[in-house]
Amino acid sequence: MRIVLIVIGVLVLITVLSAFYIVKEPEQVIITQFGKPVGNPISTPGLKVKVPIIQKVHRFDRRFLEWDGDANELPTKDKRFIWVDTYARWRITDPLKFFQRLRDERGAQTRLDDILDGETRNAIAKHELVEVIRASNREPASTELLPEDEAVLEAIDFGRDTIRLEVLEKAQERTADLGIEVLDVQFKRINYVEEVRRKVYERMIAERKRIADRFRSEGEGEASRIRGERDRDLKRIRSEAYRAAQEIKGAADAEATRIYAAAYDQSPDSRAFYEFTQTMETFKRTLDQQSLVILSTDGEFYRWLKTAGNR
Repeated sequence: MRIVLIVIGVLVLITVLSAFYIVKEPEQVIITQFGKPVGNPISTPGLKVKVPIIQKVHRFDRRFLEWDGDANELPTKDKRFIWVDTYARWRITDPLKFFQRLRDERGAQTRLDDILDGETRNAIAKHELVEVIRASNREPASTELLPEDEAVLEAIDFGRDTIRLEVLEKAQERTADLGIEVLDVQFKRINYVEEVRRKVYERMIAERKRIADRFRSEGEGEASRIRGERDRDLKRIRSEAYRAAQEIKGAADAEATRIYAAAYDQSPDSRAFYEFTQTMETFKRTLDQQSLVILSTDGEFYRWLKTAGNR
C-alpha cells in the first residue's frame, strides 16, 4: 500500500512539475496539443504554465541565425564558369508559421539551401563575369605600369553589391510566408574555375612580360644615352686636359728658353758651357762603345773634342 502511495505521489509530482516551463530570453515558444499548435506564440521570458502531459513545448531561437552554403560552380551571362560561395543571416519572425511550414531549424536550413542557391544561380546567370567580380567603376590603383589606352577599367552597370542585393530581395520575397526573414546575403568567395583561372594567369603573365620588355627597352635606351654622354664628356675632358698640358708645356719651354737666353746674354763662358754640355748630351744619346765616328775638322763635334783635349 505504501509503495502504491509513493508511486502515485511521484506521478502527481511529475505531472505538476510538467505543467510549468521556463521561457528564456533568447527563446520563443509554441505550445502544441496532440501535434497541433494552440494559443499564440510566447516570446516574453519567465515561468509559464501549460496543460501537463497533453501539451508540448517547442522552442525556437529569437537570435540571428547563420546559413552557410556550399560553393557551387555557376555560369555567367557570357558563359564563364566560376565558383561562388555564399552565406546569409536570418531569423524566425513568426514562430507559428515557422512551425507549421518548416517544423524546425533543420527544415529551415534545407529550404534556405534551395532558395538562396537558386536565387544566386539566377542572379549570376543574368550578369557578365565583370559585373560579378567588381563592385564599382573605380579608378585603377596604379597606372604607372600600364599604357594610357589600358589604364581605364571596363565600365560596369551593376556590380557585385547590386547582384547581392538582388539575391537578398528575391530570397526575402520567397521566405515571407515561411515565418522567417533573410537579413543579409554575402558572397564569401568568388573564384574562377581551373580553365578560366589558367587563362587569367596566362594573360597576367603575358601582360607583365610585355611591361617588363617595355621597361628593358626604355632602360637600354637610357643606358645608351648615358654611355653616349659619358664618351662625349670623356673626350671633352681628355681634349681639355691635352690642351692644358700643351699650354703648360709650351709655357715651360718658353720659360726655359727665356732662362737659357738670359744665361747666354749674361756670360760668354756660360753660353759656351751650355753649348758644350748639349753637344756631350748629343754624343751620349747617339753613340755607344761599338760606334765608329768619322768627324770633319771643321765640324762642331770635332771642335769641342779638340777643345776638351787641349784643356
